[in-house]
Amino acid sequence: MNFVIYPRYSSYRQNETSIEAQLKECYDFCKRNSYTVVGEYIDRATSAKTDNRPEFQRMIADSSKGLFQAIIVYQLDRFARNRYDSATYKAKLKKNGVRVLSAKENISDDASGILIESVLEGMAEYYSVELGQKVNRNMRLNAERGLFNGGFAPLGYKVVDVTIDTYKKKKLVIDPLTAPIVQEIFEMRANNTTILDIVDYLNKKGYKNSKGKAFEDHSLQTMLSNKRYIGTNTYGEEEFPNTIPAIISEELFNRVQVVKDSYKHSPGKAKAKDEYLLTGKLFCSHCKSAMVGISGSSKNGNTYYYYICNGTKKKICNRKNVPKHYIENIVIEKCRELLTKQNIEIIANEVINVCKKESNESTLLKCLEKQLKETNSSIENLMKAFEKGENIDLINSRLNVKRSEVEELENQIITEKMKFTNLSKKHIVYFLSKLKHGNTDTLTSRKTLINLFINKIYLHDDKATIIFNIGSNPINVDISLLDAISSNANKNELNLFSSKFSSP
Repeated sequence: MNFVIYPRYSSYRQNETSIEAQLKECYDFCKRNSYTVVGEYIDRATSAKTDNRPEFQRMIADSSKGLFQAIIVYQLDRFARNRYDSATYKAKLKKNGVRVLSAKENISDDASGILIESVLEGMAEYYSVELGQKVNRNMRLNAERGLFNGGFAPLGYKVVDVTIDTYKKKKLVIDPLTAPIVQEIFEMRANNTTILDIVDYLNKKGYKNSKGKAFEDHSLQTMLSNKRYIGTNTYGEEEFPNTIPAIISEELFNRVQVVKDSYKHSPGKAKAKDEYLLTGKLFCSHCKSAMVGISGSSKNGNTYYYYICNGTKKKICNRKNVPKHYIENIVIEKCRELLTKQNIEIIANEVINVCKKESNESTLLKCLEKQLKETNSSIENLMKAFEKGENIDLINSRLNVKRSEVEELENQIITEKMKFTNLSKKHIVYFLSKLKHGNTDTLTSRKTLINLFINKIYLHDDKATIIFNIGSNPINVDISLLDAISSNANKNELNLFSSKFSSP
């Protein structure tokens, strides 16, 4: 993972020395955790009370380019002091796969920011945004018409521009230079040549894949299943046969699939991956170390899941392991208790405020909408000139260009609007009520509840102290039975204790 550092100082009682101190602390933090730092974004004499910070805005924009996966700040107030800005920009960063980490603080986010972001994340998994559906419809229609929806063209094809209904589109055509390579690959595999031998052969020949890089076995496996090579365009799970030019015959493609299937292992049980929902939130009260998930199998083949203290692993603590589902179910129930009617109302109002603020303050969206309005005005003027018979050929050509610009601007606006969550208060209240009274066995519900409410949990021998994101008073939960089940627990015991804390 690549990390960047964001230090900032305001003009009040701070100076350049403050930047150097923050950088040192952040670099030390990265060194301790073996993080790779690839850049810095520094705002000098700039307050975090607003988001009008040049380097901050450049960092947010760069987050969509995949250059880094996390931002390190000295303390979270260096990122933002306004909780709405914090929630808004952290939500944007999350959409780009970027986290914000504090070098000096143990918690990863501001409490109220976590609350709001968690609702937005959870809502995103339950509701479809209308604009997103529109984009899906357009892309599906493109696939059905044999058009190209973007990305890298598969090896053997190249992308060309076409005009359909006066709009510029893109489609795949056969590349005479690389299509023979595709045919050779399929024929080799159909004749039972191994993937590794094919990759070795292609790379020795100096051939490159669709991205201009050397071939690898996993990408070749994917290529051999690509139905575009027999003329079938796809979008999601849907297939549209005979919509693009085929490079190989269907008979050759099917022979390759038979060879691929013959190499598959006989069916068996896949190992289930259990997600440890309290990672980063559960701590040992003895040594203050984080507790992390582990699993182990017994002689009879049963797999058991636990949280173990990092201090125990380092032999500096004697904390016993705690069964994963036991402690998680306790925490889930305590989270549900917080979803009172009054709290649901408060959370819903906070989320609506953030959504409105985020949408209203998008500078890019405003610019795009202004350009669209101006372009539509230009089209109206050209149509008036067309009706008067003024230089019809020139006007018609300009109309086509302007219409293409309109389509491109509309797509950009849709893309930008998709970054914002457009929700009604009614939907949010329904969603939170469902978390309160619905089934909490689903992973999505359990993750949402924990991310929504839990800041930290300290595990003692006879109780757990839970610190929530809302309210100022931690609560203590009696877990006096913990020692009885922490060691040598069998499957029936685990199920028994899990059932005691199941959904009401």
